[in-house]
Amino acid sequence: MNPVTGLSLGRIAIGTAALARPDLVTRMFGVDVAANPQAGFVARLFGSREVALGVATLAASGRGRTVLVLLGAGVDLADAVAGHLAPREQGLEVLDARVMTGVASGAVLSGLLGLRSGTRGTRPGTGV
Repeated sequence: MNPVTGLSLGRIAIGTAALARPDLVTRMFGVDVAANPQAGFVARLFGSREVALGVATLAASGRGRTVLVLLGAGVDLADAVAGHLAPREQGLEVLDARVMTGVASGAVLSGLLGLRSGTRGTRPGTGV
């Protein structure tokens, strides 16, 4: 499976979970839901973003898909930075923040690898 397709399906899965069970997803990220009652709201914002980006990337082709993959990599990079800063700035446990940073960094790499593998054997400028 192309890494871009896998990443897109992963986005849809985690986004759907965040929309349906924000409490569960928030706890998976190490956030104390009882101490942060707004966490479910923020998880749903995250979930809608992930579903939209995953579906749009799967539906796109050519340059449009390339742009969406790069956009997703930028979003994932921002998530990695947020995970890196979270222990110091938001009091998140270091291990939880490292897991989030690792997952987000892996998504960046997956998207970029998908672009790289998708450009081999295609017409120049068509992308994935």
